[in-house]
Amino acid sequence: MSLAPSSGKAVARSLLFVPGHQAARFDKACQSGADAVVLDLEDAVPPDRKEDARAQVAHWLAARRGNTEPHPLVAVRINAADTPWHAADLSLCAGAGVEALMLPKAEDAAVLRAIATVLPAVALWPLVETARGIARLDEIASAPGVQRLVFGTIDFQADLDIEGDGQELLFFRSRIVLASRLAGLQSPVDGVSTAIDDPARIEADALHARRMGFGGKLCIHPKQVAVVNRGFSPTLAQVDWARRVIDADAASGGAPVTVDGKMVDRPVVLKAQAVLRAAMTGRPQTP
Repeated sequence: MSLAPSSGKAVARSLLFVPGHQAARFDKACQSGADAVVLDLEDAVPPDRKEDARAQVAHWLAARRGNTEPHPLVAVRINAADTPWHAADLSLCAGAGVEALMLPKAEDAAVLRAIATVLPAVALWPLVETARGIARLDEIASAPGVQRLVFGTIDFQADLDIEGDGQELLFFRSRIVLASRLAGLQSPVDGVSTAIDDPARIEADALHARRMGFGGKLCIHPKQVAVVNRGFSPTLAQVDWARRVIDADAASGGAPVTVDGKMVDRPVVLKAQAVLRAAMTGRPQTP
């Protein structure tokens, strides 16, 4: 049984990576406006800095214990199960302060089950970024402790020799959204936009992911955060539509009614309610 989200609970829109061996950036990342900060022990850290990165992350997490001030969700991306750093990374995450663990190259539900046994209170975010991961998507999504799937688009393109991040990945993105819904998980997280100084491109990527059913997006630079948050938040026009739907449904007393020339039924009302909840919190909502 997967760790299904609570009804109406806000989910992270922007998940900002921070290199684990650059502790000076940790607090700055928490002040970036990102909904989640991912302390990265994997790709962003050279092999000869792995132990140093782990020590810096552990020291920073220990210093934050007992801090009740509002802060973004704190996650750690550990090294993959077939690396020599995996076991020590897990030991680090057993300490207080780690709210979620991102597992790269997620391909085997057995690995996730083992992690959930060691870290039963930590939400698991499998990073699906290989052909084998996609092939085993349903097993991964249903593993104990899994809260949310993450699509590692760049590594996935490299694994399958795919050129392009648009329609080339349409099938795989849809598979991740479908598997997430069937397993009762939070809406999945889309991969990074490589553009940093191109807000229009970043926003287009975020809006595309949102339309496909994703609930958030990985970020590699603080400049991307505000644009991604905006892309996954309701627009003023959407909020206005939602209010008119709710008002029309209430006024009709259950009788058939239309808004903007379209029939309002139960699914439409539920969608309108979700939009208004998102507008109140600034984040998308789980079903």
